[in-house]
Amino acid sequence: MAEIKIQNLRKTYGEFTAVEGSSFTINDGEFFVMLGPSGCGKTTTLRMIAGLEVPTDGLIHLAGQDVTYNPGSQRDIAFVFQMFALYPHMTVEKNISFPLRVQGLSRKVIRQKVDEVSTMLQIKHLLKSGVGGLSSGDRQRVALGRALIREAKAFLMDEPLGALDAEFRDLMCEELRLLHNRVKATTVYVTHDQIEAMSMADRICIMDQANVLQIGSPEEVYQRPATKFVAGFVGSPSMNFIEGQGGFTKGTAQVSVKGGVIPVPVMHEDSSSQTSIVGARPEHIALSDTGSIRGEVFGVEYMGARQLVTVDTPSGRLRARADNQHRVNTGDIVGLDFDPSSLVVFDGVSERAIDSDLFRSASNV
Repeated sequence: MAEIKIQNLRKTYGEFTAVEGSSFTINDGEFFVMLGPSGCGKTTTLRMIAGLEVPTDGLIHLAGQDVTYNPGSQRDIAFVFQMFALYPHMTVEKNISFPLRVQGLSRKVIRQKVDEVSTMLQIKHLLKSGVGGLSSGDRQRVALGRALIREAKAFLMDEPLGALDAEFRDLMCEELRLLHNRVKATTVYVTHDQIEAMSMADRICIMDQANVLQIGSPEEVYQRPATKFVAGFVGSPSMNFIEGQGGFTKGTAQVSVKGGVIPVPVMHEDSSSQTSIVGARPEHIALSDTGSIRGEVFGVEYMGARQLVTVDTPSGRLRARADNQHRVNTGDIVGLDFDPSSLVVFDGVSERAIDSDLFRSASNV
């Protein structure tokens, strides 16, 4: 397996920029997920790594070798597509073994490798079946088997679970991660589904509008988002955003908002604008009798051990997680308390996260 290094990668189509100056390294054996909305540039980046698109500018290194302008056939990379791309006239066995037959390997070696891969993916009983009658989950396993049998330097996957229903998708997420742990392959996985990314990735690369916004572990991008977009895109339900009033100076530990004052981690830089945005996950807001701000309960959603309470406040509609033992009804007036150690403050103009104790404490761990 191999490290993949991207340097100032750029791709344009006429006047349209699909990828703008991306630079990052995918470590050997890492499960690296590229996450973002449709059209953000993640699939174009993956296709350039695979050799299916030629970069406008930049460099791509695979295992220390410059492969920027090498065709895909010379990169020793296996690609798994969203729509399976299986050969419908072939059996499962022939679909899986096709890459090895093209290479001219002996029948004995091919049979051995097909047996190993099919056993690993739990589809050995399907080897003599045609692919047309298989379920979506089994067809995806066949597509994975055809990629795995090559023992390539890296595996690239473009939304491979997008065509599956929710139940199969959850199951395949777990199986893909277990499979990755077993073969220890360098894997680049593209998705727009943040739940897939959070459940499988070693690190997540979040993109929007052709730019890389943040790269980090699932815990890092969730707890310490670099921008407001990242904060809103990762997490379900998404982060609450509360507009602050006025600027602040270094050392500030609270932000004035409509309806009250919210305590925040100590700021380590001056405000560059006269507006700020406080980001608070629902689990970092608690119901109380007093609270930093108050509001009227708009709705209550039962979520098993906890409930999600939506409250209309002078600062807008906010959502808080609460224990089910805390009785609350629509129309109640409640207070909201905020966990200052977990809140993120964003600049109101650039929407960049402001340096604070939250980020300093994380970097010192």
